Amino acid sequence: MSQDENDNSKLWGGRFSESTDAFVERFTASVNFDKRLYRYDIEGSIAHARMLAKVGVLSDAEYAQISSGLEAIQSDIESDKFKWDVGLEDVHMNIEAALTQRIGDVGKKLHTGRSRNDQVATDIRLYVRAEIDKVTAQIDELQAALLDVAEREAETILPGFTHLQTAQPVSFGHHMLAWFEMLDRDYQRLLDCRKRVNLSPLGAAALAGTTFPIDRNYTAELLGFDAPTANSLDSVSDRDFAIELAAAASLIMTHLSRFSEELVLWTSAQFDFIELPDRFCTGSSIMPQKKNPDVPELIRGKSGRVTGHLVSLLTLMKSQPLAYNKDNQEDKEPLFDLLDTLKDCLYAYSNMMPALVCKRENMRSATLKGFATATDLADYLVKKGVAFRDAHEVVGSAVAAAIAANKDLAELSLSELQDFHDDIAEDVFGVLTLEGSLNARDHLGGTAPRQVRTAIAQAREKLQRR
Repeated sequence: MSQDENDNSKLWGGRFSESTDAFVERFTASVNFDKRLYRYDIEGSIAHARMLAKVGVLSDAEYAQISSGLEAIQSDIESDKFKWDVGLEDVHMNIEAALTQRIGDVGKKLHTGRSRNDQVATDIRLYVRAEIDKVTAQIDELQAALLDVAEREAETILPGFTHLQTAQPVSFGHHMLAWFEMLDRDYQRLLDCRKRVNLSPLGAAALAGTTFPIDRNYTAELLGFDAPTANSLDSVSDRDFAIELAAAASLIMTHLSRFSEELVLWTSAQFDFIELPDRFCTGSSIMPQKKNPDVPELIRGKSGRVTGHLVSLLTLMKSQPLAYNKDNQEDKEPLFDLLDTLKDCLYAYSNMMPALVCKRENMRSATLKGFATATDLADYLVKKGVAFRDAHEVVGSAVAAAIAANKDLAELSLSELQDFHDDIAEDVFGVLTLEGSLNARDHLGGTAPRQVRTAIAQAREKLQRR
């Protein structure tokens, strides 16, 4: 009987009496994207074979053949000598078929006591664990870059905004530390997610376990997992860890998008607070003066892409009965793409931030335009014994008068200020300066340069302890 009449060439073809339809074969195959799991598939297979030898299902000689054969296949893949076959559906069957072709019938014993269901669940967990480690290292790098900028600009005055309206003076270094804190929560979320990733489903087989005397603790140990998963049904059907990672990645991208929005604003002619290096910008095909902040803009846009993948994974799982279903093949492309996107965006930021140039005088001038020290004047009156609500009203009247006179509060004369309250004295001008406002907030978490430098030192210690 020819292959066209019977699909016994498939590793699962014994039960079938006709070939898979060509469209179905293409439609159901995943090898074009899941082949990137090859390293983890081979690592899991070697651990499984080693365990089978330990419990006596394989001989030591058979294990040695399988192990060396898989290592040779990995070498072929990495040197681009391996031929991937869509007809073999996925990364697992491509590697297993190549192993049998290479070492003969011993290769057919590798799949004893496991299924592709627990195999792919193991592969994805190994992949996600490795990717989390890469992403946390990238966050470390970006945080270190932010600390360098914060230290350099600890005394640079930036208008702090609420509602995108000038609120109070802040240190640019303090602003960078806010970004640091956002990323620090992201880092901690990834570490917490990693704990739930780092459990081994290997040995759950198709859904119910196996009749062979396997040692799941041993394979978990070989693969660096903290422990085996507890329930075979859940082991093969769980993708919570991938969704949790996608949620953490979406939050990171949301933070990067917020950073990007600020960079885009700050580079505009209307703000002109910073300059980005030319290598991170592009020009216009028609307007020769343009220098567009394309990298931050694109990162801002890619946040939607990553959040979309989170929604895809949630939707993928929402109606699945236990245990494994073919739907789960759709988990890989969103997972791969969101991690690729996230790593690219973190890489861009880690290289862009050290080259950021602050236009300090422009920042200072902008801060002077927005009555940023109004709260300081209110606090000054409170310290003189005026109730805060009364002080708030007094300062509001002073601001209105300054607007009418086209002046900043610090530009009003002492007599003009005293028209609003008798307790205002000569010492008020120390309060109304930008430096005075900045230095006055000298407490934990405040924007005073002394506090900024203390926070930077503590943050550096935190990074060193990781």
